[in-house]
Amino acid sequence: MHLFHRSRLRAAAVVSALALGAAACGGGGGDDDTAASDVGQQLSGPRLVLTTDEGLLVLDRDSLEPVATLPSEGFVRVNPAGDDRHVFVSTTEGFQLLDTGVEVEAHGDHSHYAVAGKPRLGETFEAPEPGHVTVHDGTTLLFSDGAGTIQELDTDDPTTVVDTVELSSPHHGVAVNLDGDLLHTEGTADERSTVVLRGADGTEKARTDDCTGVHGEATAADGVAVVGCEDGVVVVRDGEMTKIDSPDAYGRIGNQAGSSSSRVVLGDYKVDADAELERPERISLVDTESDEIRLVDLGTSYSFRSLGRGAAGEALVLGTDGALHVLDAESGDRLDTIDVLEPWREPLDWQKPRPTLHVDGDTAWVTDPSTRTLHEIDVASGAVVDSVTLPAVPNEIVSAG
Repeated sequence: MHLFHRSRLRAAAVVSALALGAAACGGGGGDDDTAASDVGQQLSGPRLVLTTDEGLLVLDRDSLEPVATLPSEGFVRVNPAGDDRHVFVSTTEGFQLLDTGVEVEAHGDHSHYAVAGKPRLGETFEAPEPGHVTVHDGTTLLFSDGAGTIQELDTDDPTTVVDTVELSSPHHGVAVNLDGDLLHTEGTADERSTVVLRGADGTEKARTDDCTGVHGEATAADGVAVVGCEDGVVVVRDGEMTKIDSPDAYGRIGNQAGSSSSRVVLGDYKVDADAELERPERISLVDTESDEIRLVDLGTSYSFRSLGRGAAGEALVLGTDGALHVLDAESGDRLDTIDVLEPWREPLDWQKPRPTLHVDGDTAWVTDPSTRTLHEIDVASGAVVDSVTLPAVPNEIVSAG
């Protein structure tokens, strides 16, 4: 039974253009790949990938039409690979590459997307307990929590590992490429507090052990990176590290969202170390130029899947009040409040579906598991421009392209 439903119709010209693009269908992947089953026409726009209670769902990003479904077992996660075509799926075996089935074709001074085959699950890059995937400065890094290894790939061709770095001990960590330097965390499964910056030749350039419970990273303008700690953040700038303390003894900043057009990094902010699940109502804004942390009270709680950045560097937070809160990242002033969902409550189990925010440029997408709905929002105008009912309950969402 086809359960897809559109609540708003787009212009006929747009739909016609997408349908014409489907004629550019080409070949698929290798014999060992797992191909998708078709659930709609092979549209030629960039793609969205969602995890659902029934597997992986691939949508055309422009029309929100379903393109295909792919099988998956157990709880999986999705991460951008950084190019226009692929997404990494975190499974129990490692990071599996999902080819969304489109490619960018250049024609003189312009380019467009063309169908290159069905969406397809391909090679798995082995990684016990796959963790963070980061994309920066042309490099995609895959961090294995269970092995303490960092696999490096070329973002333009994320199909082959070009280098692997082995750390001294497995831990829940993260790594990011900073213009050829490797920024990464160190620690053990029981304790982690170290951030290290190494040059391309492996030489250590900077280190700090003053980042208790190190977790998460984001990059800002001018190649600056921020790593979260349980008592503040570490700012990495021009090969040096600066610790910025939280205003509270325990002021954990972990999940973050950066923007290349802003010197400020948006982060969460938690103050109860003993909470089974803290539902914070304040967010952090880390100024990487002044080395200051500004706390802003939203008046509503949010989850770890609630943070994003707009095209102009706006700080975006999806609140449990059902609204998308748009803030000026430098001042913390509220720019807009966009009503999207009914009020919701974050589940105790972090793997359970909850409303999730994903942003690319001026477009934000918000999932609503309770109604199996995906909403598309134009951040600049503050309008919910489209809403569709999905064929399964959505969990995570990511875009390719």
